[in-house]
Formats: sequence, C-alpha cells, structure tokens
Amino acid sequence: MSRSSKNPALKAAKRGRRHPLANVALIAVGLLFSGGAYVAFSATTASADEASASVSSQAQVEEGNKLFQANCATCHGVDLQGTKDAPSLIGVGAAAVDFQVGTGRMPMQMQGPQAEAKPVQFTNDQIAALSAFVASVAPGPAIPEDKYLDTSEGDAANGAELFRINCAMCHNVAGAGGALTEGKFAPSLHGVAPAHIYEAMITGPQNMPVFNDANLTPEDKRDIITALKYMENTPSVGGLSLGSLGPVAEGLFIWIFGLGTVVAITVWITAKSN
Repeated sequence: MSRSSKNPALKAAKRGRRHPLANVALIAVGLLFSGGAYVAFSATTASADEASASVSSQAQVEEGNKLFQANCATCHGVDLQGTKDAPSLIGVGAAAVDFQVGTGRMPMQMQGPQAEAKPVQFTNDQIAALSAFVASVAPGPAIPEDKYLDTSEGDAANGAELFRINCAMCHNVAGAGGALTEGKFAPSLHGVAPAHIYEAMITGPQNMPVFNDANLTPEDKRDIITALKYMENTPSVGGLSLGSLGPVAEGLFIWIFGLGTVVAITVWITAKSN
C-alpha cells in the first residue's frame, strides 16, 4: 500500500479537499478578528463619549462660576469661603445648592431668622451649573439618584413610622410644619418636590439636623418621601383638617366658633323672649 493511501489528509489534499480542522480554524480567526475590532471600536467610542462629557462638564462648571460671581459672591465670597453675612459653601455639595436655589430660598431677599421659600430666580440649567461649580471646589452631598425619588418603589407604612420618629416633632405628624424658637419655623412639606425633601435630609438646612446614610438609608429616605406624598394626596377621612395643625388648632376652633355659636344663640333667644 502506498504512503498516500495510508494518510487521509494527504489523500484529501490531493483531491482538492480541506483539512477537517480548517473550518474550525477559519471560524476562530473570524471571531478573533471581529471581537478585536469590536473592542477597539467600543474603546474609541467610550473615549470619545468621556471626552465629550468632560468638555460638557467643564463648560457647565465655568457657567456656574460666572453665575456665582455675579449673584452669590457678594455674600458667600469669591472663593466660597463665606463672609460675616453668609456661611462658607466649601464642602456643602451640589445637593445643598440645588435645594437652596431650587426652592427659591437663595438668593435671600433680606436678612432674617431663616431663609423662606419663594419663587425660583434661576432656570433649571442655571441651577445645575451653580451646583456643578460648588461641587467642583470641594466634595459634598450629591443630588440624589432618580431611583431614590421614585415613590412607586417606596414603603409608605415604614416611611410614616420613620417620619414620626425623626421628623414629626418639628414638621408636625402630618407634615404641615410647626413653630420653633426665635422666629424660626419648620416649613410645611406639602407640595415640596421629592428631590428637595431628600436634599434637605442629607444637607440639614438651617435648624434641621443632617440625616446621613448611617441614620437613614437612601431607601429609608425614599420611604419617608413616599409617606409624605401619600398623606398629601389622600383626603382627610375626618372631614375638615383645619390645616392639620393638631389639637391646639382644633380646640381653638371649637372654643371660638363652637362657644361663640352657643353665646349667639343664647343672646338671640333672650332677645326674642323680651
């Protein structure tokens, strides 16, 4: 028997047929080439996206710097170091700026016991730019992620319990607000955007304490927001809520209007009998 008859590969080569492993090798080479091309393209695209985001972020910071110097530096200092009229903003983070400016508390109209909410003076883009600039100077609490503001994912029952334990002594059990000392007050939480409620918890504006993630987890904060929005959107089952200010307001209502009505009826009966 000849050598060629003993070697199938040689016989196949003589007949013009490929080796059985040739197809496997060809597929492997194709996969390697296409995979390498995809990785190179992805890396190039990612680098381009990062560069674009960096340019956009830098432009936003520069715009925020211009807005700050024109509107805020008089009180807070050109380097955010603070003055006798306003505190330092170094390290307060983007969340504090978004809360204070986004609720209209800043810029303040005049000095007083505390800054009150009023119509917002800046657009959303300008607020974002101011927040980015302040955050670029020193790290601080960031604007919360959307997943922690989604009340559809929150637990209203847990949030109501946490609110009663941590917040109700100032803001009232119904979130209607309450008086503090020296002309200060805890504002009503009705109608406040979820992001601003969250930001207030992590930045502690004015008399409010800071609730960091060790005190209340992000999920706990979301539950509190969920409970507040549930109370805000659910009608009072007891009828007229009288502002949800509690037993003092209800007792005063009964004293003035209830007793007043009794006195008026008594006077009317006495006048008719004469």
